[in-house]
Amino acid sequence: MTTRHKNPPLLGYADRLSARPGERIAFKVSSASPQPFAARLVRSISADPNPAGQGIVEKDASPYFPAQTFASVERPFHAGSYGIARSEVATAKGVDLNLSVKIWPTLRSGHRQTVLNIGTLDLRLDTEGAVALAFGAQTISTGRPLSLRQWHLIEARLEKGTWTLRQTPLGPAQAAPVEVQEDALAPLSLSGTPVIAAKWEDGRAEQHFNGKIEAPTVVADAQPLCAWDFGKQISSTTAQAITGPDLDLVNYPTRAVTSAGWDGAEMNWTHKPDHYAAIHFHEDDIYDFGWDTDFTFTLPEDMASGAYVMRLSCDGHEDAIPFFVCPPVGKSSADLCVLIPTFTYTIYGNHARPDFDPSWQKKFADWDAYPHNPAAYPHYGLSTYNNHSDGSGICHASHHRPLFNLRPGYVTFGNTDCSGLRHFQADSHLLSWLHAKGIAYDVITDHALHADGIAALRDYKAVTTTTHPEYHTAQTLDALRDYRDAGGHLAYLGGNGFYWRIAVHPENDSLLEIRRAEDGIRAWAAEPGEYYNAFDGTYGGLWRRNGRAPQALVGIGFAAQGEFFGDPYRRVCTDLAYDWVFEGIEGEIIGDFGFSGHGAAGFELDHMDYRLGTPEHTVLLARSVTRENGFMLVPEEQLTHLTNLTGGPAQDALHADMIWAEYPQGGTVFATGSITFCGSLPWNNFDNSVSRLFQNVLTKLLA
Repeated sequence: MTTRHKNPPLLGYADRLSARPGERIAFKVSSASPQPFAARLVRSISADPNPAGQGIVEKDASPYFPAQTFASVERPFHAGSYGIARSEVATAKGVDLNLSVKIWPTLRSGHRQTVLNIGTLDLRLDTEGAVALAFGAQTISTGRPLSLRQWHLIEARLEKGTWTLRQTPLGPAQAAPVEVQEDALAPLSLSGTPVIAAKWEDGRAEQHFNGKIEAPTVVADAQPLCAWDFGKQISSTTAQAITGPDLDLVNYPTRAVTSAGWDGAEMNWTHKPDHYAAIHFHEDDIYDFGWDTDFTFTLPEDMASGAYVMRLSCDGHEDAIPFFVCPPVGKSSADLCVLIPTFTYTIYGNHARPDFDPSWQKKFADWDAYPHNPAAYPHYGLSTYNNHSDGSGICHASHHRPLFNLRPGYVTFGNTDCSGLRHFQADSHLLSWLHAKGIAYDVITDHALHADGIAALRDYKAVTTTTHPEYHTAQTLDALRDYRDAGGHLAYLGGNGFYWRIAVHPENDSLLEIRRAEDGIRAWAAEPGEYYNAFDGTYGGLWRRNGRAPQALVGIGFAAQGEFFGDPYRRVCTDLAYDWVFEGIEGEIIGDFGFSGHGAAGFELDHMDYRLGTPEHTVLLARSVTRENGFMLVPEEQLTHLTNLTGGPAQDALHADMIWAEYPQGGTVFATGSITFCGSLPWNNFDNSVSRLFQNVLTKLLA
């Protein structure tokens, strides 16, 4: 769909979230103004717009990129996935035809939905959901809407001048086949580019189909003209042809989905791909806007590592495009590395929260916060925490489009009396604290860590996470484990970290996949049999279900979730050997304040579990004073309404554990187990017990 309504007049994105000196970033901008837009570069220190704190703090970075102007171009984008052949097909006039395809429709939209299109031939569902065929000026329909979420065989035959259109339910019969016949108006030839799941009209795809499609086949005069087996090359964006031209898949429809023959005997598509020979298309799939590049920026060799923002302005409108500068591999400029969770940012990209309310806009205006919310712009593509229009979960994510919630000043929770931040904006609480304390640091992103492994971390004395490093690949977990086991010092300052397994597309490293399998806090549930990632064939879902619980990496793991509020910690460690952690802190209560939920231990909490990998020698430094009735156990901890995995009352597991663990080769882990911990660091102008505690820890890690 081309969207020219409700759109911000100035908006852009970059082709990459992180780069190193010498590498180039391309910026793509849509500006509705006739005037040129301006671009200037700043370094991001604080992205929290809350006037009770620092507000947004940025430093001029024009020595790296002098301010410039560029011509404004308003750019459209088109949602909807489909497959388009790489060449045309054609037949002689008056040919006999036989078209067949299996479909699993998922949405009765009130619009036509094309299943197979070649030139003027259009096999589709009509506005009522019945099978219809248009060929030239003629249209016929079965007149009976198909049942949703059931397999059907669709056949259209032209023999001896008569069209026969037939729909047959597959599997347990719930309806009789329907067949209609009609004489052809005139002898016709078939000519054009085959398109699956959309109609090609005026140079673009229209009438997108919602649902699964399997085995489209076209036979002309008893000879195969074109046919495709979607059970081949499942990890690819190419649909391989049996006969005729291959298909390029546009907007990344979902592969590794069950097809008509799936019987539950095999759950892993790599073992029986013929049971996964379907593709699920959606009218709202969109993962790359494909905008032209307006300008590029090659990072200078002397550019300092950190978080940066390309700020755009035109006719009183503004936008801000964040990116992160990593140092060259093996050339660190500081002893401390901050791991920036760009995988998590991307997975949450454009999360339209169900509790969003337009009344929040007044608060945004009062704070001069970022004004746009994904809930108001669903046509820009939503996050993997949302659903497609047909109700299926969104399992792909990309940053090759504007991500509203990846902007300085974006507020996630507009109904709170705190800053209400998550992700990039909440992570800036840590970055601003490092600047306030004069602690030098580099940043490494998940994208860089996935690509470079332990080489990206090896030179650092300490590596710290930010608030919520939730999504990881095997490569990123391996790198962090290997760094720790080689004597590295790891600080985990978040909650619900190292939780979900994701896959990176083998042909496009900007595209991520998440399958929300049979456990965990889930925004949606994967269909039965669709738990394995299409991109790499690995079992999706929780890392815990893949044998790599967070406790095995950082000593603690996700246990409890609540609303966006926080409680304090209470010191429980009385061993004098660990007094250095609490030096300068009076009393047992730590962190009963903060810009994130007013407490250092809140929202999502992690705890120790020796059965899942917490080292036996782990020292429990402090434990949250968690309010009653404010949190619930995560599903993987709950067995029944009466029992849970801890064996005791649920309340005994609803807490955050602050721990210290030492490993055989000299590596250490300090972990806080709370998403809101970093929100307490800037409180009282960075002078508080949480700030003092972490400075004590970091001083030791960097010593």
